[in-house]
Amino acid sequence: MIDKKSPSAINRRTFIGVTSAIGAMAASGVGPAIAQSRSSRPVVISSGNGFVHRNGGTETCVERAYRMITEGTDVLESLIAGVNIVELDPEDTSVGYGGLPDAWGRVTLDSCCMHGPLKRAGGVAALQGVRTPSNVAKAVADLTDHHLLVDKGAQDFARQMGFSIEEDLNTERSRQRYLEWRRRIDPSHYPDPNRQAQLTPDAYRQFARESIAVAEDMAAEGLIDPEHLYGTINCNGVNSNGDVCGVTTTSGLAWKIPGRVGDSPILGAGLYVSNNHGAAGSTGRGEANLYNLASFLVVEELRRGADPKDAGMTALQRIWENTETRLLNENREPTFNVNFYVLGKDGRHAGVAFYGTSTNGSRRNYAVCDENGGRHEPIEGLIR
Repeated sequence: MIDKKSPSAINRRTFIGVTSAIGAMAASGVGPAIAQSRSSRPVVISSGNGFVHRNGGTETCVERAYRMITEGTDVLESLIAGVNIVELDPEDTSVGYGGLPDAWGRVTLDSCCMHGPLKRAGGVAALQGVRTPSNVAKAVADLTDHHLLVDKGAQDFARQMGFSIEEDLNTERSRQRYLEWRRRIDPSHYPDPNRQAQLTPDAYRQFARESIAVAEDMAAEGLIDPEHLYGTINCNGVNSNGDVCGVTTTSGLAWKIPGRVGDSPILGAGLYVSNNHGAAGSTGRGEANLYNLASFLVVEELRRGADPKDAGMTALQRIWENTETRLLNENREPTFNVNFYVLGKDGRHAGVAFYGTSTNGSRRNYAVCDENGGRHEPIEGLIR
């Protein structure tokens, strides 16, 4: 693992000055806010796709991450090793290699990660050609003074760091799904590169509405997994020392308008980590999460003393309050879903969403691995 050098030691004069100031504050009854230590137990949680065996492997995402954490590996390094399993799986069309492409047929990937103890973060957006964007996000955190690199700049950075760049991350499966979607779209509204500059804002909005409608029809017909329209994996973990980290990685909204970036690579939206309190990550409609920076809100609720479930429900309520009328049904309920995966520093956890059941009526789950092994646990719905 590549790491930055630790801060240089302070000199004796600085040390004496600092300790004298602390002594003065103590005498006056005023002092710095210091997080209370809490006993922690190693736990890894993720979205439901983190507990699925892939590529003939014997470990799932959460199982690999948990094993590595309990063996003493850095928490963030362990989590990224876990999500790599999903990123490299061509059968998961929501993440990494074989993810459903944008409206021009290009697979573009987003990811971010946060290291609680080191207070580092890194992200990439609209990255093409690298199967494991979470690794590039970690390189941004470890090797630069930046938090987010995008598009060609992100790819150039990945190339400079030695990552293999591929021409096309589509699989035959994702390509065929894209061609079926394109066949169903009215060509007069399809923004091919030759017409791109002539499209009006109204034409863009019309195209976006029709794109989602067609995608939802294909999901209803079983051609694509409904969960993969907004598919992502978030994975958060804590070790026995209470070190908290998290990572989120995605191929984004299926057949999105080229250039669209959702919440996944944005700190405070797709992921937020506080080493003093816990971590939260999200899947679902990224625009709703971005508008509210809701993962940050979840962790703030943990800081205020809420348990993981209540912290997540508070964020869902905030999103609901700020939802446009056009995205509410006749009962004034959201027509989309947002999910939060919440992990406290003490190892308590929860999965919450607007809707705890899928469109086919099945119970929705999130993944957990702890001393009792890997498993799915039910997501609790705010509405149902």
